[in-house]
Amino acid sequence: MKYVKLGKSDLNVSRICMGCMGFGDPARGQHSWTLDEKHSREIIKRGMELGVNFYDTAIGYQSGTSEQYVGRALRDFARRDEVVLATKFLPRTADEIEKGVTGQQHIENMINKSLENLGMDYVDLYIYHMWDWNTPIFDILDGLNRIVKAGKARYIGISNCFAWQLAKANALAEKEGFAKFVSVQGHYNLIFREEEREMAPYCFEENIAMTPYSALASGRLSRKSGDDETKRAAEDSYAKFKYDSTAAQDSVIINRVAQLAERRGVTMTEISLAWLLTKVTSPVVGATKLSHIEGAAKAVELELSGEEIAYLEEPYVPHPLAGVMAQNKRENAKEKHVWTTGDQKIKEN
Repeated sequence: MKYVKLGKSDLNVSRICMGCMGFGDPARGQHSWTLDEKHSREIIKRGMELGVNFYDTAIGYQSGTSEQYVGRALRDFARRDEVVLATKFLPRTADEIEKGVTGQQHIENMINKSLENLGMDYVDLYIYHMWDWNTPIFDILDGLNRIVKAGKARYIGISNCFAWQLAKANALAEKEGFAKFVSVQGHYNLIFREEEREMAPYCFEENIAMTPYSALASGRLSRKSGDDETKRAAEDSYAKFKYDSTAAQDSVIINRVAQLAERRGVTMTEISLAWLLTKVTSPVVGATKLSHIEGAAKAVELELSGEEIAYLEEPYVPHPLAGVMAQNKRENAKEKHVWTTGDQKIKEN
């Protein structure tokens, strides 16, 4: 495994981040295909054996049970200072807004519940999961700065935002003396490259780490169409929403991944991630089988030539925004997002 600094922070992270959205009680949340605790622990342990020290979860994954599974596994398998743990918080709910819960209070409540779920005193990276149009960005930044100063989070990151939103937030943070976002977790992979328009150049200029999710497009970049159909492929309606409308144009690129993998004698996972690793700090790679994390670890050692990279990139055509980013508009501010705390009870201060 190789390691790198996470942006301007002092966190040394593995080039692969294990995405833990696939861990959690299948009966408690938005996904039916997630792994129970026993199998989640096996994959986390294997990741550690392969040198993965960076783990990403969220309070919105399976009603907080992803945080609970991950927290227990990390406590059992590693010293706290050996791992870099990221989790995320959600926007204020309509009920909180009606009750007058401020952005600062909301963040305090959220971090406290996440720390309870994780069984930890702090997280290394606390991520603003999606832009909250109903809460002033000053309140968000002030709330995050308070938990950094209190030692509950070492650094802060952001997810599902536009480059202008990240730039606006960090400019305000610098003006006010608040903690700034050191990383961004956006939707980026070989068949969805819209982050290259504004976000990638901005992050390069400002030394902000890119840790994209959906690195393998919910498995589409790891296997030929119809091969080894998984439970997730069959049941993940959210992934279908993100990718099915562009399946025809994406298949051209996926076929090239398959061809190159065969030519190099490696897996499609290795080719897809090796390409992404030339662009970003540490892609978030979900794993629901041991082979998934093993393939991701191998990708770190695979180097693609300039000609191979160009071959993979050449067929790409612009894509419409999908998933959470398609909802990132002021007029959608009152819509309910796919990510919620589910049946978790969040204590209010």
